[in-house]
Parts: sequence; structure tokens; C-alpha cells
Amino acid sequence: MTIRVLVVDDQESIRSAFRMVLEAQPDMSVVGEAAEGAGALRQVRVLRPDVVLVDIRMPGMDGLELTRRLAGPEVADPVRVVVVTTFDLDGYVHAALRGGACGFLLKRSGPTLLVEAVRAAVAGESLISPQITVRLLRHLREPAVSPSVEVLTEREIDVVRLVARGLSNAEIAAELFISAGTAKNHLANAQQKLNVRNRVGVAGWAWSSGLAGAGE
Repeated sequence: MTIRVLVVDDQESIRSAFRMVLEAQPDMSVVGEAAEGAGALRQVRVLRPDVVLVDIRMPGMDGLELTRRLAGPEVADPVRVVVVTTFDLDGYVHAALRGGACGFLLKRSGPTLLVEAVRAAVAGESLISPQITVRLLRHLREPAVSPSVEVLTEREIDVVRLVARGLSNAEIAAELFISAGTAKNHLANAQQKLNVRNRVGVAGWAWSSGLAGAGE
């Protein structure tokens, strides 16, 4: 399968650099580019990309509004959005993730992480720049809502705690002495029970419920 990517950034040099990195991958193709949000919306409707890479600061409709329109909670058929920006600001991170983004990268994170983020998005997972992961998750404290922790099994609770610490599935597997596939299955079950879209939602729930800090 070829992953079809739309690149949205107001700097042509950035779009060209992303295109070069992504099209060097055997399983990726850049199907379009846009310099601002309104144009990106039009292209998404026509091209139906698998993943949209979105900058935040752009003329007209910014990347946060574009993310909400493409992937927000009210969107019936959400598109996978990965925000890629220069600005390491908590407000931007929180707004992007609450708007439905399934990844948040700093442009300085490099090409390897960019490629990993696109693949993670397609796999239904999330990738956040390591520089901001734990800081972000500790502050992603929305009011706790049902379901409560009692809906999770003990092993699911273990997995959710480690997700909230920013660990990958492979790292969780190593920590709990289980296979990566088993870790992924426990996370998928927890995600369904908690009614959240991705591992970022799981982590946010863990911090808001107090589960993430338990035992620290």
C-alpha cells in the first residue's frame, strides 16, 4: 500500500523538503501541496489523502482551525492529521491534539521522525516529538469523565500508565515482559473502553483521572 500524503505549509522550501523526504520512502507518495488552510480543504476533498501534514502559522485559516475541520470530534469522516511546526508552545500542542491531530512534531525533529509519524498515523497510533511528550501529557488535564478506571483490567491499567509516560508499544512490551502485539491489543481494548481516538487520548485520560501519577 502506498501512503498518500498532502503537505500544507506556507513555505515552499519546507514543502519541497518534506516531499523529498517522503517520496524517498518506498511506501509513500506526496499527492499534493497547499500553502494555506482553505486551499488544503479543497485539496483534501478532491485528493482524499491518507495523511495531511499541517503547519500551524499560515495566512488566512491557520493550521489549528484546519486540523479541527479535518479531524475534530464533530467530523463524521475524519482525516489523519499530523501537525509539524517550528513552535514548541504548550497552547499549540494542546489545541492541535484536542482538535483531532494524531501527531505533533517539531520541524527540527528531523526526517526519520517525520516518516515515523506518517506511518504511525496510518496505523492508528500517534507520535509526538520526544522533546515535548512527557511535558505535554502531564499538562493534558481535561476534566475527568466516565468511564472510570474500573472498566479496565489490571493489565490494561499497566499499559495505560506506560502510555501516559510516553512509552512506545515496544517499550511497553519490554517493561511488562509481553510481546509488542499483546501490548498493542491491550492498548486497543483500553482505547475502545475509554472511547478515545488514539494513544494521546488514552494518555490524556490517564493524567486527568489521576491514574498516570499513581504510585509515583
